[in-house]
Amino acid sequence: MKLGYSTWGMPQVPIDEALESVRDLGYDGIEITVLPHYTTALAKMDGAERLRIKKRLKEYRLALPALASHSSVVLTDPEQHGANWRQLTGAVDLAAEWAQETPPAVNTTPGGGPDEFERIKPLLVERLGALVDYAARRGVTIALEPHVGASIDRPDRMLWLLGQVTSPFLKVNCDYSHFQAQGLSVEESVPCLMPHIVHTHVKGVRGKLPQFEFLVPGEDDFDYPHYLRVMRQAGYDGFQTVEVSMMVQRRPGYDPHACAKLAYETLAAAFRAAGLNR
Repeated sequence: MKLGYSTWGMPQVPIDEALESVRDLGYDGIEITVLPHYTTALAKMDGAERLRIKKRLKEYRLALPALASHSSVVLTDPEQHGANWRQLTGAVDLAAEWAQETPPAVNTTPGGGPDEFERIKPLLVERLGALVDYAARRGVTIALEPHVGASIDRPDRMLWLLGQVTSPFLKVNCDYSHFQAQGLSVEESVPCLMPHIVHTHVKGVRGKLPQFEFLVPGEDDFDYPHYLRVMRQAGYDGFQTVEVSMMVQRRPGYDPHACAKLAYETLAAAFRAAGLNR
């Protein structure tokens, strides 16, 4: 397995600064966020800038396992859905352009709420099916993230969806913290998804629904070595990518570099404690 960092936690940090920080800390790769309020928003990068960033990734020897483009696929307002569709398909196009050995996965969340799941099942299948078809034509994988508070929030719902949209280009972005916040253990939530996991996010959690808080790895007492061993024993050998939640970013005086450093130190130690090489 490898250790990565998502620029989700660095919305206003220039990409060169983010790449240099992530490299110098010792991370093996980076997930670049391309949403509108980020310095790497799709609309802010012209062709020359996209090519420059691709070259920077190679210069810094940083892998690019994923792009973050979290956008609901179940909005019913035509204008809002159109904007999200352009965001997601634009991320797919960029993933194809930034391919290293293979294109990075495009991470997104489903949208909707847990209580809407039964009602919006047909819309989930229709919209995700269309997105996956678009991505497949570019050789890009869509990595859907089961998310606490979303329509796809539990492993069983994710497995149902995978049974409906049967494409090798639909996979799972597994962020165990969303299952942990619902009181599910690693053993009962991760191995069942393992055949479909293409990427992960890692962050800490304090508390459980309805009252919980996401944390930076290292601020919690979670057994990260155990989590890594379960993932490895189940067959995962991809990236464990740190994601710093918006809950953390909203704190007064938030320091993205300090959080990236704490997370790296915590997870690098967890790799060693688990007896895993990177």
